[in-house]
Amino acid sequence: MNKYAFALIFTITILISGCEKKTEEEKKEDECLGRKGTGVASLLISPQQDVEMGLATVEQIESNPTEFPILDSAQYHVAYGHIYRITNNILNSGKVAYKDDFVWRVRIIRDDNTLNAFCTPGGYIYVYTGIIKFLDNETQLAGVMGHEIAHADRRHSAKQMIQVLGLQTLIEILTSGTTQQLATLGANILALKFSRNDETEADNYSVIYLLNTEYNAQGAKYFFDKIKSADENALTEFLSTHPNPTDRVTNIEKTHECLGGGGNTGTFEQRYAQFKSSLP
Repeated sequence: MNKYAFALIFTITILISGCEKKTEEEKKEDECLGRKGTGVASLLISPQQDVEMGLATVEQIESNPTEFPILDSAQYHVAYGHIYRITNNILNSGKVAYKDDFVWRVRIIRDDNTLNAFCTPGGYIYVYTGIIKFLDNETQLAGVMGHEIAHADRRHSAKQMIQVLGLQTLIEILTSGTTQQLATLGANILALKFSRNDETEADNYSVIYLLNTEYNAQGAKYFFDKIKSADENALTEFLSTHPNPTDRVTNIEKTHECLGGGGNTGTFEQRYAQFKSSLP
């Protein structure tokens, strides 16, 4: 039996055994999100392979300090203390499936003109100073961070790379690829544009994560409200790579309501002002 036939049998076994009992909370989440399963990437690509894909991307990023000028974590330890706190609050929500499997390393990119953050497979998170300085409070940034964590936690990049390369090619690169193949893989991941469904799912999971934290669960909604009021250039740049923020606000509100509303209401403006003042 070859390894791909074995993988198929293993997948079917998981699918059959995956009908475990769920809590009422999990059933409600399934209902609100239209969640039907873990997805093909979760079944065919291991968490460790996600980490390996992430490392290929990290090498592409950190070998190019001109495009990605990363703040030194020792020199800017106060700023990193803030971003670590926000990240850990989300990871400790009890809702991040791969909390203990992915690395969840955070780096800040010094670029005040870029309103963005992203997370590679395996949990390597990058946040631009532009988006940190653009926002007004910690809850807004937590909403963004929850969204980016969800892209990794829901294995969106792995799913996309299976579609781009095919499962067999992707596995071969991850298991015995050359340096050049891994570099190309990393570049491909950096260039990925998530589907509308992936973006919606990441928004929804941001709500789920934040419901179990000190933050307002609709933190991502307030980010989108803020981006809608941005100047035309910033809004145009955002729309070039993201779905319409108005539609996403409506979806987040519906998801929060479906999940029963509630959660905390903290926004932490003073703490966030201290975070921004610690940046160059």
